[in-house]
Amino acid sequence: MKYLDHLEEWIITFLIGAATLIIFVAVMHRYAAGLSIPGVQDWLLQINLTWAQELCIIMFVWMAKFGAAYGVRTGIHVGVDVLINSLSGRMRAKFIVFGLLAGALFTGIIATLGAHFVWENGAHYAVFNTLGIATKDLYPGPTTPDLEWPTWMVYSAIPLGSSLMCFRFLQVTVSFIRTGELPHHEHGHVDGIEEEEIPIELNPYSMDDNLHMHDLKYGKRHPEGKVDAGGTVDDQGEQR
Repeated sequence: MKYLDHLEEWIITFLIGAATLIIFVAVMHRYAAGLSIPGVQDWLLQINLTWAQELCIIMFVWMAKFGAAYGVRTGIHVGVDVLINSLSGRMRAKFIVFGLLAGALFTGIIATLGAHFVWENGAHYAVFNTLGIATKDLYPGPTTPDLEWPTWMVYSAIPLGSSLMCFRFLQVTVSFIRTGELPHHEHGHVDGIEEEEIPIELNPYSMDDNLHMHDLKYGKRHPEGKVDAGGTVDDQGEQR
């Protein structure tokens, strides 16, 4: 299970790294091929990279599907939960479980329909042809324009990504029933970077000058800590 917990990260990391490299090479090739360098220009023009854009589009589609599953597991999907959070504890828990199970049902349906589409769009023919079974009148399916890959391979992102997303919904549901907690992601936090608290020795709201913001209620809450422009005040209010 620990390997499955990081499946999305591995796939997304590989795809985004490969897509970035391919786009960089394709752009550099395009500009370098336009330079009038004897020998080099002719050699670059012989290299065909017209497939790079199509491949990157396919990679981004796969990243989106598996990124959605990652979002369910880590709780980074945007949701409007004002009404849910205003309910009582037991009623709130029921609605949360209902929402999670509804998400699992929806993604499960998408995965099932996507698998049927992929199977009928050429996967059936490919499997039978690989196993040496007579394909008869099976539809081989179309291919992509540049890479000439079978489109069923590209569309496989739908059943695979949706199936993983459905599994994540069920996983979060079970975890919530056991612990009562949902996965939550701090959008300001970056994984791998430890946040250090900076010690605050002086509260700028307590400074009585024209250079800092003023908290009108601070003086009433903390009369002992007021500081003027001419110096500091100790805990007893005596200026020094």
